[in-house]
Amino acid sequence: KMAADTSVEILQKVLENEILQTTKVVEEHLDAEIQKLDQMDEDELECLKQRRLEALKKAQQQKQEWLSKGHGEYREIPSERDFFQEVKESKNVVCHFYRDTTFRCQIMDKHLTVLAKKHIETKFLKLNAEKSPFLCERLRIKVIPTLALVKDGKTQDYIVGFTDLGNTDDFTTETLEWRLGCADVINYSGNLMDPPFQSQKKFGTSFTKLDKKTIRGKKYDSDSDDD
Repeated sequence: KMAADTSVEILQKVLENEILQTTKVVEEHLDAEIQKLDQMDEDELECLKQRRLEALKKAQQQKQEWLSKGHGEYREIPSERDFFQEVKESKNVVCHFYRDTTFRCQIMDKHLTVLAKKHIETKFLKLNAEKSPFLCERLRIKVIPTLALVKDGKTQDYIVGFTDLGNTDDFTTETLEWRLGCADVINYSGNLMDPPFQSQKKFGTSFTKLDKKTIRGKKYDSDSDDD
């Protein structure tokens, strides 16, 4: 027991030392920054202020431009023709190909509504797969829901059903956000090497088998039992 106590004490001392070292580095860095500011003359400070203001102005202009192009909200587009126009004018686009009778599309809607508000740099759209047969064929969309992830006018990646999201109906918005981050279609601030669903205790419990449905003589795989 004494040996165990000694080990704990040693570990504690090591940890305390680590924390002290880290604090020291942070303090030294702050001191250096403060010293740098103290030594600046008025012209240099004014220059720094102007640069900061310019950066803020630019960010604000960029935000306004995105909003004017329909970013910041999750919207439905009426036709295939609209899809081509929308992807032409925005660098990053997420388009949900949905169907009214597919329950899992409603789950996807809920998460995309949240992410559209958070990631204003990306345009979030939805398009009825039954009204866009040409596009579904061209993009080889066979499973509903499917998200087409478009960068610079080209479809770079797809999220097909919930397979990449932990194979469960109750995946989190963070999980979808992580997957979009992997495709580099949003500015993701988390760690891509650490998928959120790995920490979920529940894994795959709600996953239901794929079943076949036919629309207008076309076969779609539906990623849901609720249609």
